[in-house]
Amino acid sequence: MLDPLGLDSTAEAVYRAMLGQPGASPAEHCSGLRLTADQFEGAVKVLADLSLVRPAAGDGPRRMHVVNPRLGLEMLLARQRADLAARRQRVEQGEAAVAALLCQLPPAHPVAGESPVVHLDGVDHVRDYLARLHEEVEEEILTFATGGAQTEENMHASRPLNRQLLERGVRMRTVYLDSIHNHAPTVAHVNWLASIGGEIRTAPSLSTRMIITDHRLALVALDDQDSSLGALVVSGRGLIAALEALFESVWDRAEPLGRAEPTPERSLTRQQQETLRLLARGYTDEAIAKRLGVSPRTARRIATGLLGHLDARSRFQAGVHAAQLGYLPAGGPRP
Repeated sequence: MLDPLGLDSTAEAVYRAMLGQPGASPAEHCSGLRLTADQFEGAVKVLADLSLVRPAAGDGPRRMHVVNPRLGLEMLLARQRADLAARRQRVEQGEAAVAALLCQLPPAHPVAGESPVVHLDGVDHVRDYLARLHEEVEEEILTFATGGAQTEENMHASRPLNRQLLERGVRMRTVYLDSIHNHAPTVAHVNWLASIGGEIRTAPSLSTRMIITDHRLALVALDDQDSSLGALVVSGRGLIAALEALFESVWDRAEPLGRAEPTPERSLTRQQQETLRLLARGYTDEAIAKRLGVSPRTARRIATGLLGHLDARSRFQAGVHAAQLGYLPAGGPRP
């Protein structure tokens, strides 16, 4: 009850006992409160430091005088009020100093309306901006989560923030890659996110990592494989509208979390179909791996499996056969 004034539960119990029985000895107080002598002496020291008790005049060193609580507690409150006023003054002085310093520096974060596209150089600036972005979002956050399986560290660190956003009423829609289904910890994480209100879908490939907030700001990675290149902050209305249209297009084609994909005989999985489409467009194994969120070795394995499935000896021939079977638009692969 008196914790705000600096008294813990033991010190408060001793204080109340001394007020109620001012003539009792330390041993009697210890017996009544079931405290050891060391505990009692520690509590008395706390009370003495707060000027609530002091040695009684002429009664020996073991006797303590309890200061009238109207006087002692009021003095304690007055002291804390003075400390609070001093802290408030220091904060105000700090705010003024920070404001003066910021006026002398270029803006650390781009602001909507200042420029339609601003480059954040390096991963540290991106992280700083993300922290600000998540604090300011009010309505909705749209995310392309590239990279496939997420790291344990990133998933653990994101949980408190995700919960806070959803509890604030922010709608969260995230598109992950189909390849996360091969990583149990990531699957567990997205299931947890869905259980607290997040909306999750998966797509066979994603073009880039992207976050859009409140129809006004977007953060787009320059290169998912090289975070040192930083990201672009986009705020122009036309650009945001285009990026939102891209998100909605991918969202509409993506699979809701937990929905089983139909696999009729001789059909290809969505990941295989996307690999075939990317092969037909001339993507390398490394580029395909990046889009699918898998390793280059896995991308090569998928491509090799497609050649066998389509009875093709080359990737070009696989594209032709795929078009003939209806997996690709007629006309075969692009040259």
